[in-house]
Amino acid sequence: MQETIIIGLGQLGRVFAGGLLRVGSTVVPVNRGDDMNAVAAAHPDPQLVLVAVGETDLHAVLAALPPNWKSRVGLIQNELLPRDWLAHGIENPTVISVWLEKKKGTDARPLIASPAAGPAADLLVRALASIELPACNVASGDELLFELVRKNVYILTTNLAGLKTGGTVNELWRKHEPFARQVATEVMDIQDWLTGARHDRERLIAGMLEAFEGDPNHGCTGRSAPARLARALQHADAAGLAVPTLRALQS
Repeated sequence: MQETIIIGLGQLGRVFAGGLLRVGSTVVPVNRGDDMNAVAAAHPDPQLVLVAVGETDLHAVLAALPPNWKSRVGLIQNELLPRDWLAHGIENPTVISVWLEKKKGTDARPLIASPAAGPAADLLVRALASIELPACNVASGDELLFELVRKNVYILTTNLAGLKTGGTVNELWRKHEPFARQVATEVMDIQDWLTGARHDRERLIAGMLEAFEGDPNHGCTGRSAPARLARALQHADAAGLAVPTLRALQS
């Protein structure tokens, strides 16, 4: 029977574990503090090693990943871009841009279909479908990159603008569209620098609005918003970008 390693059994990790079990995969959990090398020695040939830790823990986990797992990596984090996995010598991971909300004590709720690419994308699409969560395959390369940037624009625009406006994503666009567009423009400036590519901005805005329509009552901001703003400004400083709207939010 095929095995899937899941590193991190938080809210999303448990969602994926449930779907993977439904499609017949044996799930091997790796929790915080477990010896990954010992687990890798006992399970050397999994079909997928799904790294389900939060974005702040991602680089530490990838740096410690056993060598025999590196070609099987799957990634689900927010604010994810190719530079994150390439920095650890991972060339062709499975990546899914997760468009679902899962909080403690509630069922997972999708906004839009979650696009997946890479060697085990079919497995993740089937796993989510088995628990009635929509997902779809996209091509690696430019198509996947667009989907990652679109998710980043959605998260960063809503989180950062929400530091000022509060409210829901519907209220953000209905009551504060010019301000939200200013924030989105500066976020896209940063994403262009991080990816080394100029992205279609109107397409990104349209993609963000599609997600707004998928859950118009989604709250704009949360506990992670100040940390996201700090990271965005660090990137802007490295890129030499002015981003005056984002800097005003910090003050």
